[in-house]
Amino acid sequence: MAEEISRSASDLRPSASTAAAAIAKSKSKSLWPSVLRWIPTSTDHIIAAENRLLSIVKTPYVVERVNIGSGPPGSKVRWFRSASNEDRFINTVTFDSKDESPTIVMVHGYGASQGFFFRNFDALASRFRIIAIDQLGWGGSSRPDFTCKSTEETEAWFIDSLEEWRKAKNLSNFILLGHSFGGYVAAKYALKHPEHIKHLVLVGSAGFSSAEDARNEWIMQFKTTWKGAIINHLWESNFTPQKLIRGLGPWGPKIVRGYTNSRFGARAAGTTLNEHEAQLLTDYVYHTLAAKASGELCLKYIFSFGAFARKPLLQSASEWKVPTTFIYGYQDWMNYQGAQEARKDMKVPCEIIRVPEAGHFVFIDNPEGFHSAVFHACRRFLSPDPDNESLPEGLTAV
Repeated sequence: MAEEISRSASDLRPSASTAAAAIAKSKSKSLWPSVLRWIPTSTDHIIAAENRLLSIVKTPYVVERVNIGSGPPGSKVRWFRSASNEDRFINTVTFDSKDESPTIVMVHGYGASQGFFFRNFDALASRFRIIAIDQLGWGGSSRPDFTCKSTEETEAWFIDSLEEWRKAKNLSNFILLGHSFGGYVAAKYALKHPEHIKHLVLVGSAGFSSAEDARNEWIMQFKTTWKGAIINHLWESNFTPQKLIRGLGPWGPKIVRGYTNSRFGARAAGTTLNEHEAQLLTDYVYHTLAAKASGELCLKYIFSFGAFARKPLLQSASEWKVPTTFIYGYQDWMNYQGAQEARKDMKVPCEIIRVPEAGHFVFIDNPEGFHSAVFHACRRFLSPDPDNESLPEGLTAV
């Protein structure tokens, strides 16, 4: 492993001939080549798209499939109620770092995968040992049948699989960073296993507001309209955006291309992707969304229509045991007021940082601002005099 990590990043990426051979091998496994399939994707396509996206990153890295077994020890529940007891794997990318660098584990959000942090790996790896994962049921990780029937079971799916991954990697005393839904999972994990986390960084985190909040009254009013009723029905039926992408078959990539070009191009809150980045991210997003449904089916159990947590983290704020930093883009649709409310009940250090020229994907919209926010959040582990570290210019403390 150490020898692999010391190699250059280009050495760890497949050559064009190797990638072509891998795709050809994938096609040979099916009577139907991908060009003739209704949904033109596969696990091999996900991994190939990930390799192409990470080719932008200059820092050397190693990709592992970390075995987490078939379920938590002593539990009758496999991941979870799957018909199969086969071992499951977490797709893990570890970046080269300086000796004694603090470890930071990065957890992606809903509808995303670890590759979404491609603009951040080089900068963060200059000061941290970066480990980025695909959560169980997402990206290049195993995609077991998802048959959870409650919020509790669904939370356990993600929390317990993350804990089994931690055990397999023999990690402790690390910084845990989660984005959006990944922030919800990271916070729930830290509540259950605080002894392993030395700092929590929640980026545009979901889960800090509920439909009952007066600020969200407009959602309740919209649900009373015929349009709202239809959308709410689809939500409660667990109709996910990914199902739409699959249903469109060979037209799915065009829809994803339109989304990425709009969200990270014409409607970008900050810096736009260049053409090469946009093409690689579009390809990656399509293959991760169109693959077998698994983790995505958590949606209706974790959130009600409007992305309001069924078990809001506000209810657990008084139980917080890990120092926490919240990071939000100025234009983030996840509002920071929920974090402000939670901070009132927390008995541990907590700060809220806002990053300009950024929306919900703050780490893509304004990478430099995001990096500054993360470095400041983790100054206790990076600076010899953290108490005298001032907030970097451009950022706002709430």
